Amino acid sequence: MGKTYEGGVPLAEVVRSGFVEGVHRGSVVVLDSTGAPLAAAGDVTSPIFPRSSNKPMQAVGMLRAGLSLAEPADLAIVAASHAGEEFHLARVAGLLAGARLDEEALHCPPELPVGDLARTTVLRAGGGPTRLQMNCSGKHAGMLLTCRAAGWPMEGYWRPEHPLQRSLRDTVEEFTGEEAVAVGVDGCGAPVLSASLTGLATAYLRMVAADGDSGAGQVAGAMRAHPEVVGGTQADDTRLMRGVPGLLAKIGAEGVIATALPGVGAVALKIDDGAGRARMPVLVSALRRLAVDAPVLTEYAELPIFGATLPVGATRPLW
Repeated sequence: MGKTYEGGVPLAEVVRSGFVEGVHRGSVVVLDSTGAPLAAAGDVTSPIFPRSSNKPMQAVGMLRAGLSLAEPADLAIVAASHAGEEFHLARVAGLLAGARLDEEALHCPPELPVGDLARTTVLRAGGGPTRLQMNCSGKHAGMLLTCRAAGWPMEGYWRPEHPLQRSLRDTVEEFTGEEAVAVGVDGCGAPVLSASLTGLATAYLRMVAADGDSGAGQVAGAMRAHPEVVGGTQADDTRLMRGVPGLLAKIGAEGVIATALPGVGAVALKIDDGAGRARMPVLVSALRRLAVDAPVLTEYAELPIFGATLPVGATRPLW
């Protein structure tokens, strides 16, 4: 694996009134069901930060370290980047309460919900940022509970040298098949581990191929059974998992998404400028190379651009 991400190639264009006003560059890899490369564009072998697309593997690491949860939906929230809807907050609060902790134990910063509807509801009610509303609060709650189960100190649980984080790193490296050559600080304050897009797609393929009783099988099963917990009512990865039976999908910040379908293959991509609007059209073009199709993919194939209330163009894939 290379040491520096070289950047991608033009993957999507923004067309307004028949005029191309922008191009999004990025990288994308498609693996077949055996893990062999089927198609690729850009740099798919050098490290990137997958950001929250790493969460499913981190959740597997927590289970291996002793995390035990009452319901699959609890496991889904640990792997989530939730929208801050009421059912998300209630589930995270329930995990903390069961361990006799409150949200002040969370290291993630106070934030407003990332979901538009949830954020508007909070603001209209006169509310403000809280740690519980931060979209990674489920992951942090899972980390705290894992420390308790393993007998590790909760103090500094987010630090890369903590036994929890060393254990999670081992799991991520196992699933990607790569050394995490870079370790950063994610937006939530926990470590983010690098992987190439090929390594990330490989990890997702291994997760959907895992035995249902294994840690990977449990995480993949929980996420697909409770997609609304993973993202939110309107989240892109939630809608994908609802619309394509068996698909595992998880978005990461800065234009990343990874998906896999058992017996079919996997896709991982990054839009270099981090633009979310280009991510889904490119993903659809990649999934169709695996002969995956569904109405939800048609909805995402081109994203409309409006002039006032009228559609006047679209963000559409070039690859």
